[in-house]
Amino acid sequence: MSKVKIITDSCSDLPAEIVEEYDIEFLNIEVNINNQVYYDRSNLQPEEFYQLIETGNEVPKTSRITPNQFKESYQEALKNYDQILVIAFSSKLSGILESAVIAKKELNSDRITIIDSKAASIGQGLLVYQAAKMLKEDKTVEEVVSKTLEAASKLEHVFAVGDLEMLKRGGRISKTKAVMANVLNIKPILHILDGEILPYDKIRGKKRMISYLVNEVKKNADRPSSQVIALTHSKNNKFVLKLKEELENKFKPQEILISEMGAAVGSHAGPGSLAVVFKNSEKIAEPELY
Repeated sequence: MSKVKIITDSCSDLPAEIVEEYDIEFLNIEVNINNQVYYDRSNLQPEEFYQLIETGNEVPKTSRITPNQFKESYQEALKNYDQILVIAFSSKLSGILESAVIAKKELNSDRITIIDSKAASIGQGLLVYQAAKMLKEDKTVEEVVSKTLEAASKLEHVFAVGDLEMLKRGGRISKTKAVMANVLNIKPILHILDGEILPYDKIRGKKRMISYLVNEVKKNADRPSSQVIALTHSKNNKFVLKLKEELENKFKPQEILISEMGAAVGSHAGPGSLAVVFKNSEKIAEPELY
């Protein structure tokens, strides 16, 4: 059985204990806040990140992982592993996938397989986690790639945005819309369709986040009791634990994976957000293989 190394990036928002348990290579996104450079989930943990943005006035700036960083990671991994599997952040949201592919071409290696997950945050993390578990069960890399592509094609992400300030600062919504939404206590609902973040719905009041997301699982999930459901939040621990409880009571899924958005994703979502990721009953993405 060949030895396979999984490489991903910190946009996956994978909890540290999973990264360590499955020996996942984790490339950290560079984040610039108030003219200081940090590395997401390395020297900047989620709790510290949200504290920094509350006290600063500038929009955090993130930098994609460079081809050279991927190249160095590949070269090191190939010394000890037969094959490398990269599961990358959606190509429609970042240039990370492009960097991974450039590095592979420079090495001209057929021992590197790259998946454009068309996923983000814990959605991407869920794909990595499930791939790592399959490898631990001695599945071949071909089996893992096939099942990961299949899972990615039906992966639904639904995000309830808690604080519009980051969307306003980043120019994703106008100042007028942000003010009106705050006055009316409206929370935008976003989702990811084939790797792209799009408006999905809106609700009024933070307390409705939980019931809305539970209902999305009920309407769209493919047999929720037989799958792993992933949750992520940004400085919203109370609500994510309540959401977990509701999902456990209603659907009894195999497992519920929880993480907190790090700086890479939190720079755009802002604090107070809440998301659920699950396998949809329909195909909604076209993940790609390189």
